[in-house]
Amino acid sequence: MADTSKKLTFWGTFMNGLVTENPTFTLMLGMCPTLGVTTAAMNGVSMGLATTFVLVFSNLFISLLRNIIPDKVRIPSYIVIIASFVTMIDLMMQAYLPDLRAVLGTYIQLIVVNCIIFARAESFAAKNPPALSVADGLGMGLGFTISITLLSMVRELFGSGSVFGYTVMPASYQPMAIMNMVPGGFITLGLMMIVINAIKKMAAGRGRREEGLA
Repeated sequence: MADTSKKLTFWGTFMNGLVTENPTFTLMLGMCPTLGVTTAAMNGVSMGLATTFVLVFSNLFISLLRNIIPDKVRIPSYIVIIASFVTMIDLMMQAYLPDLRAVLGTYIQLIVVNCIIFARAESFAAKNPPALSVADGLGMGLGFTISITLLSMVRELFGSGSVFGYTVMPASYQPMAIMNMVPGGFITLGLMMIVINAIKKMAAGRGRREEGLA
């Protein structure tokens, strides 16, 4: 496998996952938990951090073993590594955060088949050294965490009138029941992507104008 590390930096790799190739708003990966658990802000934070943990450590171990794992069994090997870290975070949540683990349910176990994690293992960690692989996992993980937390906050605000469990809407506010359903997740995600893409276009246009004036 080719090593592309000479073209990359730790900070650039981290920011790529956080902003440039954000897994939720740009790559549209991991839609199952994005739409399934984002009815409350705390759910989004917890799911995002659990995914980040698995991303960072699976990337690290896959990178360390990339020259040892035979090409013919690389996919089963990746799955075993990823599943091991998912089991670890699942057991830790059952021990220390049982109520939250009960709310997230099987979505924690489904991190094993989250396409964000497997995509980074196959396309990045298997081709780059450990430090860059950790930066990639951290950037992608935090990018995912921030994205689904923002989505969760909007859905919780309009669906329950609260944010992180604290009531912020007036007593007269009538919650929008659809925000607590999967269709509400699709609607909120679509509207947020419209706003984000508009901001990106404005920033790109401003950059081109500044280059023209330079």
